[in-house]
Amino acid sequence: MKEIQAVKNPLIKELRKLHQKKHRQEQGRFLLEGFHLVEEAAENQAAIQMILVNQRGLQEWQEWLQRYETLEQYLVSDEVMDSLSDLPTPQGIIAVVSQAQPIADIKKGRWLLLDRVQDPGNVGTMVRTADAAGFSGVILGAGCADPFSTKVLRSMQGSNFHLPILNGALETIIPELKAAGMTVYGTELNEAARPFQTVENEENVALLMGNEGQGVARNLLEMTDLNLYIPIYGKAESLNVGVAAGILMYHFSGNFF
Repeated sequence: MKEIQAVKNPLIKELRKLHQKKHRQEQGRFLLEGFHLVEEAAENQAAIQMILVNQRGLQEWQEWLQRYETLEQYLVSDEVMDSLSDLPTPQGIIAVVSQAQPIADIKKGRWLLLDRVQDPGNVGTMVRTADAAGFSGVILGAGCADPFSTKVLRSMQGSNFHLPILNGALETIIPELKAAGMTVYGTELNEAARPFQTVENEENVALLMGNEGQGVARNLLEMTDLNLYIPIYGKAESLNVGVAAGILMYHFSGNFF
């Protein structure tokens, strides 16, 4: 295992840049922090480029690290770990993982489409729920939080290694899904929308969720087969988009409502 003690080490300086989206895109890789997420990446054959641990991490996960000794591993100082981590208390292990655009057949199965969902916690929660509900994958339209940011990665809790997460122009994708025979449901609260309980579970369906404040863009709503809403029985004006997505995904999974 190689050692790096200096924060100014050229490799560490390059890795710190990965906290910014433009540098993640330029380098084609991202940082993954915490043993659970690193373990999920390794067990699901993600393209891990290297693993960095401090002395605490080495002591705690030495046996596990030996199982993956073919991966490039670095023992770094606490100062280096602090400089790479964005957590108040670093967990002692960080992996550098190659970005990948999965190959998936989006014209069958159950897919979650996200339009301009900007909050990292919401994006991560919906990906994690899509995984739990047995959805085929998630497609992020323009304006969504970057799935490779550390906040989204922590919120997904490894579900990004279980199902494909794609990026694409929803204006193009929605017509393609409909042409393939999939039903595309939007979400909107108006007189033309229908309560979600009135539509049946389908095997090939796409569910479109929108921006936290503005909802789904009007041009996308006009492309859907039908728009749905979730009845509210109390005094709240609306549901959090992550909660709403969870209710609808489980409805269409056929395993809950």
